[in-house]
Formats: sequence, structure tokens, C-alpha cells
Amino acid sequence: MVDWIEVILRSLFILIGLFIITKLLGKKQLSKLSYFEYIVGIIIGDIAGSLSMDVEVSLLHGVTSILIWTLMSVFLSYISMKNKKVRDFVEGKARIFIKDGKILEENLKKERFTTDELLEMLRKKSVFSANEVEFALLEADGELSVLLKRDYRAIKPAELWLHLPQDKEPKTLIMDGKIIKEVLTEEGHNEAWLKKILSDKHVQIDDVFLGQLHSDGKLTLDYYEDGMSEVE
Repeated sequence: MVDWIEVILRSLFILIGLFIITKLLGKKQLSKLSYFEYIVGIIIGDIAGSLSMDVEVSLLHGVTSILIWTLMSVFLSYISMKNKKVRDFVEGKARIFIKDGKILEENLKKERFTTDELLEMLRKKSVFSANEVEFALLEADGELSVLLKRDYRAIKPAELWLHLPQDKEPKTLIMDGKIIKEVLTEEGHNEAWLKKILSDKHVQIDDVFLGQLHSDGKLTLDYYEDGMSEVE
């Protein structure tokens, strides 16, 4: 077989295989990688690249190696779900960086963070003074979770004894110029009701790119002409 044809076929085969493996590992791998999963990802990527480009490398041996590393990752992930000690070792534990407005320098050193890096992470959370922070925690995935002191937090309706209606997820009634009848029925309405609203606005169904019904009873319409309006 001509080398370039074999490279193409190998690349397609590896691409499909890696896609299946990613689906097998689950969505968690897309959003958060443990130390071990990060290493496995690098190794599998390196093996896949070699299999795609080097026709002298045994495809069978390479695929076997990828499967072994994948199964190791799946097995370790399963064990981590069952055992907290294993989970803490594999994924790492959260560490407190700030408590009661005081920076814990020893914890910074343990995670090899500088003060400048901590302040940068705080600024990304719109916090410009460590003294305003009640509690700051470096999560296992490297993100910084911040709880401000009460004096610096935004006031919540509950703190003012305001009982506001629950804000629910908007329901999509129109998408790509077509009515989604199932959702419309679930919301207790019919096509006549919807068409009447659109008629009052001198709008056709085909003109609407997206129409959503909100928990406050308002219908927002996004037109193909990039206009937006609200209907009671």
C-alpha cells in the first residue's frame, strides 16, 4: 500500500478510536483532569500521533497500548469513586489559601504559588483586596473558590425578606422558524395562542429564529433579522 494512503487510513482509524475512547471516559474528562488522567492523555496522544505518521509502527501493538492505558484510567476512576483516600491521592485535595482575610503563606508554598499569582486569581474573581475575603480555597482542579466577608457581598433578596417568584428555565417554543409543539403543550398553550401573539406583532413563524417563554410569562423573540422584542 502507498505510504500516504496508509497514513490517511491510520489517521482516520485513530481519530474514530480516540472519539470512542473519549465518549467511554465520559464528560468529566472534558472539564476536569486528575494528575493521572492528564498523564494518560499525553501518553495516548503521543502513541496516536506515532501510529498515524509512522507506518513502520505496528498498528496492532499501538492500539493494544492505547487500550491498556484507557482501561487503566477507567479502572482508577472507578476505584476513586469508591475510595476517598484513592480519590484524594489521584485527584488531589483542596487547600485553603485565605482564612478570615489572612493569607496562609505555608499553604501557598505547599502548592508552589506566589503571592502575585494568588492576587491575580483574586482579581479574576473581581476581588482586589485579600482583606475582603472570608475564605479562599484552591480546588483540586486548580480553580480558586472565593467567599467574601459579609460586608463585601452583594445583598440577596432573602436578606431583605423579599419573596421573589422562582426563576425557572426558559422554554423554547420556536426554533429555526418552526413551532415545538411538545413544549407548547407542556406549557398549557396551543398554536392558536402563539400565532395570535405573533399576529399582533405582525410577525410570521418563519421570521422567528428563536422564541422562548420565560417564567414571568414573557415571550422573547429573536428574528432572523437580528431583532429582539418582548411580548407579554
